Amino acid sequence: MKKHVIVADSRRPARERAAGRVPGPLEGAAFRTGAASADGLPPAGPREIAFAGRSNSGKSSAINALARKSRLAYASRTPGRTQQINFFDLRGGGVVTDLPGYGYAAVPRALKEGWQDFLWRYITTRDTLIGLVLIVDARHGLRTLDRELLAGFMPSGRPLLVLATKSDKLNVSQRRAAAVAIVEQLRDAFGERGDAVRVVTFSAASGEGVPEADAILLEWLA
Repeated sequence: MKKHVIVADSRRPARERAAGRVPGPLEGAAFRTGAASADGLPPAGPREIAFAGRSNSGKSSAINALARKSRLAYASRTPGRTQQINFFDLRGGGVVTDLPGYGYAAVPRALKEGWQDFLWRYITTRDTLIGLVLIVDARHGLRTLDRELLAGFMPSGRPLLVLATKSDKLNVSQRRAAAVAIVEQLRDAFGERGDAVRVVTFSAASGEGVPEADAILLEWLA
């Protein structure tokens, strides 16, 4: 298995994973502001890590799991209705941004295209953005809009982490196969750049992948 595929161990009890650990980088995060357009973005300042993903991919749940809070990031009752980039200050001085979900079919086309243009401009022009966490449902892998988003981000050379979420719905061999399949999709789409991406199996429900994601994000912010 490639070294960038991390199939986290879901068998370790949460209590054991937490014992003696360093607090995760998102613990203590606090909401600062939201921006619904490029004009509303706060001035560039501390380093930012963005979380992106399709509507209903588990993005809000992943952020909450990493922050050890149940309601830091909010998932709309109607998928695809979150219209702004939300900024969260980290206790270590960095910032996490929660980007609008994309790809939900029930959203009017013009509105959906407007959100996606806003998201695209942010990931391609934001000077203080140092890395991207892409949330992908492990059962479905990369979709067309995921690849389009990555096509705008990856030429920058900034690091990318893919969290293959909802892995608790798969058995061990299925999780491994899902992670490897995502790596192969990345390689097919982006060549050597795709090979450098780390893929972590993740479950907000079971805590699988949380310590592994913590460690990677700490590297980025160090």
